[in-house]
Formats: sequence, structure tokens, C-alpha cells
Amino acid sequence: MKTQWFLIDNDGDYELALARYQEVKDAVKNSDEHKEKLLLVHLISEFEKIGANLPEVDPIELIKIRMNDFGYKSADLAKEYGDKGTVSKVLNYKQALSLTMIRKFSRLLRIPVEALTHEYELR
Repeated sequence: MKTQWFLIDNDGDYELALARYQEVKDAVKNSDEHKEKLLLVHLISEFEKIGANLPEVDPIELIKIRMNDFGYKSADLAKEYGDKGTVSKVLNYKQALSLTMIRKFSRLLRIPVEALTHEYELR
């Protein structure tokens, strides 16, 4: 079944593109599936570059917004990072994001690293 691809502009299409990429990632060079894979790589990377129109808020609010977008709880972030207490402190503005957290949360929540490095005040 051949799918017609368009610019990715929502998380649903993004998930479909990622799933299809997994199916064709090992396609034989110069085949139709290989060409589709190259197109998917471009479409996925463009969607990730724009950060799905991320709002201009401090990094913690941005993390909370993306958690909501994906249906994640703080426990999901703790599972990714490995320390529930630290994640709780960060989400409550008691402790700053570490470089490791920025890297892991950027991948998990599909937030550009640059958006997580902005300064914000602790409480």
C-alpha cells in the first residue's frame, strides 16, 4: 500500500510517519521504499525543527505543556531520568534542570534543546 505524504503538522501525522519510517528504514537503495524513507526523514526532521509551534514560556512550563500533550506524568519523566525526587524538585521550581535532564527530556518530549536552556527563576 503506497501512502501519499504531505507536510507533517500534528502529532498524529508525526507518529504515523515515525511508524512508517521504522517499516522502510532498511529499504534497498533506489527502490520506491528507499525514496519514501528519504522523504520521511525530511518531513520528520522539519516537523521536529519547528518544535510543533512551541509556545514562548519558561522551560519548566514548556515541559509541563509537552507532558500534557503526550499524556505523561512526572513518573514518566522520572523513569526516563532515573530519580523521582529530582524530577519533582525541578517541576516545582526548587531545582534547576541539569544538562542530563535537558538532553533526556528534549528527546522524550520532542523539545529543542535550545528551548530548555533559557533562564528561569527558582522558587
